Amino acid sequence: MTEHSWGRRLTTSIALAVTALAVTFLPVSPAHAAYGPDQQVYVQVIANDGSGMQLARLEGTVAFDDSNTKYRYSLSLCWQSGAYPQPSFLINVNGSTTNYPVWTGSTSASGCQQVALYSAEASFGGSVYNLRFDVTAGWFSHGYQYMTRTKSSGTYDNPFN
Repeated sequence: MTEHSWGRRLTTSIALAVTALAVTFLPVSPAHAAYGPDQQVYVQVIANDGSGMQLARLEGTVAFDDSNTKYRYSLSLCWQSGAYPQPSFLINVNGSTTNYPVWTGSTSASGCQQVALYSAEASFGGSVYNLRFDVTAGWFSHGYQYMTRTKSSGTYDNPFN
């Protein structure tokens, strides 16, 4: 065997070993979570003093990712004319943890004093089994007494667990 071919084989062997090590130790880019189908969210809050006054309406969509640790939402909260002050809502995760929604802007719509927009992809840090949306609105009754009411959505179950 000649010196020249021996050197070429050594160089090729070292190159293959370095390549194998690089493939073994280089991080692989993480897989992106896939989201399940959007589930429709709708909650209407009506005064419970007998007036039937419409106070707030939350609507939009929520979806869960297949890793069971994240969810995303795109929601609008209509501040209807009878409510004071502006209504709000909270996101209840797994029946026990409260998350605050992420405000992304506002717009207008017929029948609403204002429409607040909320959307985010939320990482929970643990398994997300279900979500619930709790909408709170206040108003002055006919007797000028200030009242509040919280209405909860149904439970939105994560289809991946």
